[in-house]
Amino acid sequence: MSMLAALFGLVLLAAPVAAAATPPAEFGSDWHDPVTAAPPIATPDTRSCTVTVADTQFKDFTPYTGTYTPPADCGTRWSKVVLHLDGSVAGRQYDRLGYLHIGGVEILRTSTPEPSPDGISWSAEKDVTRYASTLRAQQPVEMLIGNVVDDTYTGVINVKVTLTFYTAEGRTKAAPAASTPDQVIPLDSTTLTTPRNSERIVAEVYATGSGGGCEEFWYLAVPADVPYSCQAGDDGPNREVQVTVDGQLAGIASPYPHVWTGGWSNPFLWYVIPAPRAFDVQPIDYDLTPFAGLLNDGKQHRVQVSVVGVPEGQSGWSVPTNILVWQDAHREHVTGALTVHKESAPAVSTSYDPGTDLRTLDAKGSHQLTVSGYVNTSHGRVTTTVHRTLTAASTHTWNADETTDALKARWTDDETHTVNGTATRTRRTYTMDGAITIGSDDRLRTAISLGDHAAVTGATRSRLDDTYTGDATWTLNVPRDQRHAVGTSAERYRLTGDGACYDRSLATAQGTLTEDRRRC
Repeated sequence: MSMLAALFGLVLLAAPVAAAATPPAEFGSDWHDPVTAAPPIATPDTRSCTVTVADTQFKDFTPYTGTYTPPADCGTRWSKVVLHLDGSVAGRQYDRLGYLHIGGVEILRTSTPEPSPDGISWSAEKDVTRYASTLRAQQPVEMLIGNVVDDTYTGVINVKVTLTFYTAEGRTKAAPAASTPDQVIPLDSTTLTTPRNSERIVAEVYATGSGGGCEEFWYLAVPADVPYSCQAGDDGPNREVQVTVDGQLAGIASPYPHVWTGGWSNPFLWYVIPAPRAFDVQPIDYDLTPFAGLLNDGKQHRVQVSVVGVPEGQSGWSVPTNILVWQDAHREHVTGALTVHKESAPAVSTSYDPGTDLRTLDAKGSHQLTVSGYVNTSHGRVTTTVHRTLTAASTHTWNADETTDALKARWTDDETHTVNGTATRTRRTYTMDGAITIGSDDRLRTAISLGDHAAVTGATRSRLDDTYTGDATWTLNVPRDQRHAVGTSAERYRLTGDGACYDRSLATAQGTLTEDRRRC
């Protein structure tokens, strides 16, 4: 179950629904609290301690600052550490992005639901065991969910965050301490100095297109010479998150196409069930171990993260990065070398058809990178090879006034990670198929389906299929109580592997949860 639990990430929590509820004719002033179908974090049956990290309100762009102190009664070696967030907000408010830093390390990146006039509450949890080395000492805390509160946007965001530490001392049996990095180093600038005895180095990047500009909807962008409200460079919607070491390409990845809770011009889609990962900004991991021989020389090296495809000088992306380091306790200096660096030429293309009634942009992209290297550790030579293949394909159609706007897109991120001949393959697939239409009566309709899929094969196997569908309609340019909004949404989250199974489905109508079904 441990490998499956590692994929769970941040999870919205909710009590099971005893029976299907009868939905109202349209959205009112209140609706069901946000919930997703994702599973709860699996925890061991051991003694635990809980520490409050932040208990605050966000009504502007002033960060909360405080001090984190480790639990006094649970030691310093834990089998699991779980972050728990409780939030509430009422009135009118946009979706907002937020982060939590402990000791400068990005522990959490998340967004918020949009509230009902009467108010909502939500809870979320995340496995943060990998940050154990940071959590063993007293650390400064900074948290921010940037917010605007005025006469129109009245929602003050209340948040409490705790950490629960599970020891290795079992009530019925012992739980082993988790194998975690020896150091987590926040990449505050473009320079990095790693310990000279690093035997494994991983960069994790929390990449989000955000801020309300066009890069929040990067998958809809078009080349600068194509008539559409979100124009970009020649690459159109093609984006890629890259990591370089001293100017040499070290890692590539497809960004996840996040949809926040006001996305696609229709908050009524997301009031109860958010899009996959809307509250779970999972980091992209890049194994930089092939570069460890270079990085372990005790000198500063340039490690840079960038989003390729964004026009020069255009903002809109956030890429906070942590460097996770495992050290060889029996060597002062771990030597090694990069032995293979093979990159295909990035293949990016767009094709525009002005059409008669509908304009169409077809976009494609692909890229491959293979890096391999070794480190000479106290337990022998370890060779690490990472091969990653990215593809993107989308068809975007719209009319002249953009009252019809549709996208069908698919991204794949296929990674094979081999350590001393043992290979693990992870194939990630992200899908989006949505359309917005505005009728002559100013009724806006959005119908959309989203998919977050991953298949892992190797010594262990798992498969994740998280699918969201929604269809909502409301009237534009009228007071809130005259929108006559209706909408349905559904999510099915399936996770299987190594004899374990989790399968849960949710459905809603007009803000009422009508189905909560478990199949495993």
